[in-house]
Amino acid sequence: MCGIVGVISHAPVNQLIYDALLLLQHRGQDAAGIVTMQGTKCFMHKARGMVRDVFRTRNMRGLPGDVGLGQVRYPTAGNAYSEEEAQPFYVNAPFGIVLVHNGNLTNALALKQELVDVDRRHINTESDTEVLINVLAHELARAARDKTLNPEVIFDAVAAVHKRIKGSYAVVALIAGYGLLAFRDPFGIRPLVYGEAVTPEGRTVMVGSETVAIEGTGHTVTRDVAPGEAIFIDMQGTVHTKQCAESPTLNPCMFEFVYLARPDSVIDGISVYQARLNMGETLAQRVISTMPPNEIDVVIPIPESSRPSAMQLAQKLGKPYREGFVKNRYVGRTFIMPGQGVRKKSVRQKLNAIGVEFKGRNVLLVDDSIVRGNTSKEIVQMAREAGARKVYLASAAPPVRFPNVYGIDMPTREELIAHDRTIEQIREYIGADALIYQDVDAMKRVVGTLNNQISTFEASCFDGHYITGEVTQADFSAMEAQRRSQGGEEEEANRSRLALQNATEQA
Repeated sequence: MCGIVGVISHAPVNQLIYDALLLLQHRGQDAAGIVTMQGTKCFMHKARGMVRDVFRTRNMRGLPGDVGLGQVRYPTAGNAYSEEEAQPFYVNAPFGIVLVHNGNLTNALALKQELVDVDRRHINTESDTEVLINVLAHELARAARDKTLNPEVIFDAVAAVHKRIKGSYAVVALIAGYGLLAFRDPFGIRPLVYGEAVTPEGRTVMVGSETVAIEGTGHTVTRDVAPGEAIFIDMQGTVHTKQCAESPTLNPCMFEFVYLARPDSVIDGISVYQARLNMGETLAQRVISTMPPNEIDVVIPIPESSRPSAMQLAQKLGKPYREGFVKNRYVGRTFIMPGQGVRKKSVRQKLNAIGVEFKGRNVLLVDDSIVRGNTSKEIVQMAREAGARKVYLASAAPPVRFPNVYGIDMPTREELIAHDRTIEQIREYIGADALIYQDVDAMKRVVGTLNNQISTFEASCFDGHYITGEVTQADFSAMEAQRRSQGGEEEEANRSRLALQNATEQA
């Protein structure tokens, strides 16, 4: 999962892209990059780290131009430690293309070999984004042969790209001297939205991963980019659109609503905040069917993204909602840290219990999801040490039982606490007195009621159904092998791929 943005304006865009990336920082903290374009010349700066650390005044001064794009990276493919694999990526032919990508190509290995053997294009990294930009470049060259480059030619190239690549992808690309191109995979897995603003200098068009980046930079949201749709914004700011996929369907990633997106965003017509409230309501029904509510004294969220669900659950149960943990906002999400010893230390640095809310009480802790379980185990122990009589744990998401191949960094089955374990086995490992999970079908139903145009969600990590249909055991094995090759535990523990959720934590 990454955050991407692209802008065409009549004024310098470097600061605007920087501001948008800050608003998308929760989508990736490993690396950040910005490209701007002045005439047909591109200017790029990218490096590992968060936006505020990567871009200093001298870097911003080196990014002139009225057109540009940017990305915050959370790697799910390729080498997580290589600055060469930070985005944007650039190819000089045809025309000069710069591209950023959010998602994961499931056929990247086969495509890479095809690019070398058939298309005669050189791939220099392990990144699937480099594969994607080369496929786009090849198809653009073929579509534009003996023709003037115009929106129809560009859309023909995107249609060819859709036929070659599989998986999830939201893409923003610059074609030097021509304009900005954005497109989304035919299943609509990863989000993409665009909006406009009228400034004294003229009209500005912005494309980004979430509405918060559009609205937070003074733009008005126009609409989501449809699955399979391509949008081309020429240098005058005129927006051209076309459906480029043969049979597009909308299947948003459920984990966006569970955890990934900011609560103040709207994705495919669904308020992320309202989705989490709805999950809390149906989770309350699960709690009531599992245990007598009178055994619960207080409902306490595990910060941050579980708060809406916990508030709604507490209201439905008629129990007090309390903040029982104080969070250090300068420590990253821990479920991506593989070493249990390191994870335990990180949880203790990240959360501190408020003893008065736990002492002598039966507490119901609410989390957005339980992935590896080590963090949950430590938090349950912290609640006991703070004096809780009994500690119950509820997850606003169902058990995460299956690998995700569409751009969320939890690919290996062995890392998932719910893989091949019963709820009782998970409860025993975590050490809770009761463990209540969200129901998969109920989750889909209550989130789906917020947009009746959506009939299916991409929820493979919960239900094992891979919506694109081509994921094989060999794909899983390849991802697991790549993950193991990324480096040792100590190196991995120093990474912070998934940011803290609350908007105030971006400061």
